[in-house]
Amino acid sequence: MPDLPPLLLSRDRLLHGLVPNELAKRVRSGALVRVRHGIYVDGEAWRAMKPWEQYRLRVQAAAETFEKPTVFARHSSASVWGISTVGLHHPVQALTFKNDGGRSRAGVSRHYTAPAGLNVVRREGLLVTDRIRTVLDLAAFTPFAEAVVPVDHVLRPDRARRLPAVTKAELEAGIGSNYSATAGRRIRAVLEFADPASGSAGESWSRALIHVAGFEAPVLQQEIRDRDGLVAYTDFYWKASRTVGEFDGVEKYVKPEHLNGLTASQAVVAEKKRENRIRATGRDVVRWDWADLTAGKLEGLLAAAGVPRRRTRSAVTDAQPRP
Repeated sequence: MPDLPPLLLSRDRLLHGLVPNELAKRVRSGALVRVRHGIYVDGEAWRAMKPWEQYRLRVQAAAETFEKPTVFARHSSASVWGISTVGLHHPVQALTFKNDGGRSRAGVSRHYTAPAGLNVVRREGLLVTDRIRTVLDLAAFTPFAEAVVPVDHVLRPDRARRLPAVTKAELEAGIGSNYSATAGRRIRAVLEFADPASGSAGESWSRALIHVAGFEAPVLQQEIRDRDGLVAYTDFYWKASRTVGEFDGVEKYVKPEHLNGLTASQAVVAEKKRENRIRATGRDVVRWDWADLTAGKLEGLLAAAGVPRRRTRSAVTDAQPRP
């Protein structure tokens, strides 16, 4: 289990020498944060957590309140497996085996599934759908660009968690009769597009948005050399326009495994030198970060850089049915 801060349950307050009013006072002061009804966590620890870590704690807190064993699915299962997803405000998601259309309450969305053929795994003390079912559900029920991220993730080995890569054949086999024809088509479209060469969630999401916007498919991890030797393996490259695309995730400048012994400031300087060497080969460089992966910003950046499209915007518009 990841290093999650301990949860304080209101029903256990007497064990900690707390009276009911004391919990409310500590929440008002910020010393405690209420994760969900009756469950609290140290405020300082909560504020130090990344949004996806806070979501994982919300899943843990929900499990503490359920009277019966519950199978977590979709984004919630992905958070337990450490599978990358997009978005920060997902509800806790769990399965129900009662075909009543599912129901949502108290911050938990329940989705109906037939128990036949369902592979449930106990991980970090929670019951979750297996990795294949988790990403297939996400591919079936989330937008295409978002669904590419978790599928790309499982196509690569997860060495930190000692999990092997999943093959496209295994994912295809997992569709079976578990999904409607429409959901099956959505899944297969994502599987066809998915690529383990994407090095991060940000790169996967970028690549999917590039595709949706109608740009030519870039080459991933293109080797760039100059007279002094290897310059870089670029995130994206368009040969026709000689354009290099680089996604700047914050981890590049803060995570030790990406710094290679450098300080954050040294990493920034090294990245600038790397970009200058790329430009000196006659190639243009366009960079973006997480903030640019919304509201068409990435499309504008690439269009301004002259990245070719596989179809024009007018053709896309004309292809849409008219009212």
